[in-house]
Amino acid sequence: MSKIGKINISIPEKVKVALAGNILNIEGPLGKSSLDIDLEIFNLDIKDGKEISIKPKKIDETTKRLWGMKRSLINNAVIGSSTGYEKILELVGVGYRAALKGNSLNLQLGYSHDINFEIPQGIKISVEKQTTLKITGNDKQQVGAVASKLKTFRKIEPYKGKGIREKGQYVLKKEGKKK
Repeated sequence: MSKIGKINISIPEKVKVALAGNILNIEGPLGKSSLDIDLEIFNLDIKDGKEISIKPKKIDETTKRLWGMKRSLINNAVIGSSTGYEKILELVGVGYRAALKGNSLNLQLGYSHDINFEIPQGIKISVEKQTTLKITGNDKQQVGAVASKLKTFRKIEPYKGKGIREKGQYVLKKEGKKK
């Protein structure tokens, strides 16, 4: 039995969920998303538009693996369409700063050139200070992928802790060379 899969998903008031064939459509104030659900493997019950439960038709090794994952994907889509997801990145280092220029993010990270990052569709990036970025969107996977991509432009250096990091991320600093 899946510990995560057994838990029912509660639907907020503003979110509408509808099943059309094999596709589950989720619509909320922050956007729409649709998931493909294999109804040959799973039973999907929507109770009065307030709760969703997903159960496998027969329990074997493959359905055990997929059950919790499908439940998590549905839950992430419901949360994304109602409240959305956000990640906050901090630029730590002298002269490191970010600025928005139209549909691209301009990053100055101590290289000899600026880095222009094209913001993908469905993602909103706001620069709160010159060194703080707020990434928001309704797809959890896409928000995490954009944050991860931005962090690769300047990885955290272990001696001074300079680089791009998530807010609250702990950085293990190494001790420098002794005289």
